[in-house]
Amino acid sequence: MTQHVQNARILMYSHDTFGLGHLQRCRTIAHSLVEDFRGLQVLIISGATIAGAFDYRARVDFVKIPSVIKLRNGEYTSLEKDIDLHETLRMRQSIIRHTAETFRPDIFIVDKEPLGLRGEIEDTLSYLKTRGTTLVLGLREVMDAPHLLEAEWARRDVMRKIGLFYDKVWAYGPPDFYDPLTGLDVPPAVRAKMKFVGFLQRSLQKNELPGHRPEGDYILVTTGGGGDGGDLIHNVIDAYQQDPHLRHRALIVLGPYMPARKRNKLLKKGSKIPYIKMIEFDNRMEELIAGAKAVVAMGGYNTYCEILSFDKPALIVPRVKPREEQLIRARRAAELGLVEMLLPEEAEDTQRFADALEALPDRPRPSQSNPHLTLEGLPHISEIVAELLERRAGHHLSVIEGMN
Repeated sequence: MTQHVQNARILMYSHDTFGLGHLQRCRTIAHSLVEDFRGLQVLIISGATIAGAFDYRARVDFVKIPSVIKLRNGEYTSLEKDIDLHETLRMRQSIIRHTAETFRPDIFIVDKEPLGLRGEIEDTLSYLKTRGTTLVLGLREVMDAPHLLEAEWARRDVMRKIGLFYDKVWAYGPPDFYDPLTGLDVPPAVRAKMKFVGFLQRSLQKNELPGHRPEGDYILVTTGGGGDGGDLIHNVIDAYQQDPHLRHRALIVLGPYMPARKRNKLLKKGSKIPYIKMIEFDNRMEELIAGAKAVVAMGGYNTYCEILSFDKPALIVPRVKPREEQLIRARRAAELGLVEMLLPEEAEDTQRFADALEALPDRPRPSQSNPHLTLEGLPHISEIVAELLERRAGHHLSVIEGMN
């Protein structure tokens, strides 16, 4: 049901250093909110290099901040070779603050990084708090292994600052799947602000453009942004080379962040196999997943939501370092019978991987093995936002009345 709100504004922040996950989550939430609230404007601040490659609905826009990349060892560097990291961070910080001052949001939703990249949103949080903006922290249902997250947060005093700044903490998953702060020492005040909203359902755009989906049956192989997806794709190609019985057509999406050398090597290697088709990137992954017989993926948050939304048999080969987030998610999902999981070293056993690929389209779909799983994140978020905006409008009215 669409509600009308008077000139309401939501600002979102997605630091995006590696992959597409944060931006995709923000876009999904933003598109759902503008559909539910007429008169609402959403502005997304994003550091994703390809933020401009996606479609945005009316009343959703983005501000691009200079990109920073995360290296394999967890360190950051500027995307532009000649610009010093500190300078890039200063520019980002200043654009974020200026955007908040001029946009004057009612609600500010921060994706995953409570203080932003290297603390870059801390002064903006402080400023917006004095303006009475509702501050929301949105966490993936799995953040990382507790010992890794705890060490990272302790260094920057994050937990105390979450308590200090934020009004609400949303976990983008159901409470019985996983708790993102599991194993951490969470103060009762932070726990009290926390709400498990549920997984974020994906749907197809109503005006679907032709030409996105291949004809006929295919298995989709995706590694998200592709920055670290080369090994999985090598393993898929090796499995096809090894096993002449493996004849499912496969559509492999390399991902926009795959390094050029790796991409060219894979394109050459894959071109020898008649059953494999490769593309670099598609900005409408939902359509490719919806059309697939089954999905092979590393299992980042967004791909996982898409697998559940379109109810596809899935084989997950998770990334296991530097973060353990994909591994934890895949283990839990496999435990619940939602997906099949192979560890990276198991996927390197070519015959074993070929057998898993061959059997994949006949695996049960997630809804068959776990019929109670619902994806309620977006309607729940809309309910909370409706409440927040009503409260703000009421407060605004009483202030005006008080002034008269």
